[in-house]
Amino acid sequence: MDAAGSQVEGECAQYAGQHQSGFITTQGGKLLCSKIIHLIHSTDVKSQVSKVLNECELKMYKSVAFPAIGTGQAGQSPAKVADAMLDAIVEFASKRSVQHLKKIKIVIFQANMLKDFYESMKKKEDSDLSTTGSWVCLFKSLFGGKKQPIVKKKTMVLEKKVDLAVFQICGESKKNVDATESWLKNLILKDQFENSILDELIENFGETQIDALADLQRRYHVTIQLDNKHSPPCIKISGISKDVCFVSVEVQKMIKKIQYAEEERSKAELVYNLVEWRYPGSDDSFVAFDKLTNMQLEDAKIAKKPYLTVKINKNNYKVDLNTLQASDDQGKTINIHRVPKNEGKL
Repeated sequence: MDAAGSQVEGECAQYAGQHQSGFITTQGGKLLCSKIIHLIHSTDVKSQVSKVLNECELKMYKSVAFPAIGTGQAGQSPAKVADAMLDAIVEFASKRSVQHLKKIKIVIFQANMLKDFYESMKKKEDSDLSTTGSWVCLFKSLFGGKKQPIVKKKTMVLEKKVDLAVFQICGESKKNVDATESWLKNLILKDQFENSILDELIENFGETQIDALADLQRRYHVTIQLDNKHSPPCIKISGISKDVCFVSVEVQKMIKKIQYAEEERSKAELVYNLVEWRYPGSDDSFVAFDKLTNMQLEDAKIAKKPYLTVKINKNNYKVDLNTLQASDDQGKTINIHRVPKNEGKL
């Protein structure tokens, strides 16, 4: 209050009886802000923070800074205060109606409280991966506030947009501030990990795979970079260790799926060069099955399976591999043909 000046003190005295909402708002005085919201004492920190955030959105303020509410003369536990404040911020940030308030700062003057807020963020990270905006974004501003990289495939671009928050570390001397910043960086880096996956098949990633990478990047605390210029192509995954490991496994599954599809296409092409399965078309003509279905029919016959269900003109048909007759769900029956292309081998 002393730093704000006598004008703010006068406004507080003037509005002292007008705090139906649990707070009063004054001009910024000598402080570097446009308004000051003065909270009436309460032990419900979460409710207080929520009220301030809603008021800021209502008045279309773009930013707000909080102290660690209640940890001074009120004597509340810093850990409980951290949980309550972050709960309120998460709930507010999850609202679809939020349009104006873009930046929320928590200013911590006591170095010993940094660990309490950090641990609270870690708990949030572990318990709610779907929260809008990753909590790890709060840490990344300490390393220069860089935007998340993008993943590109030809003309397709995957970009992860992040609203950054900032920790302001205040202390009695530059030495103390630097020491606290260094300690916090080291604490964060313990949870960071990076993994690179190199595979020629990454070059075949298309829109489906790019969308899957985008979804993984949204849901987990990772950054994904796709480098097709590297030989072999490379996907680099960095972020929180456990999430990097999980996403790496998912990317490997995507690569295995592409590998399987490639192998199936090659096998289907080989089978098609040896034998062709056909179904009746119009005007007493016969139409070749697609190469994948052609292979499935041939595999089923070689394995001596009695039946195989296939699609013909978007309808399901059950093929009797002994009689080469196919029936649909309404009982309609058609004849199919198996035509060897090399009688000497089949």
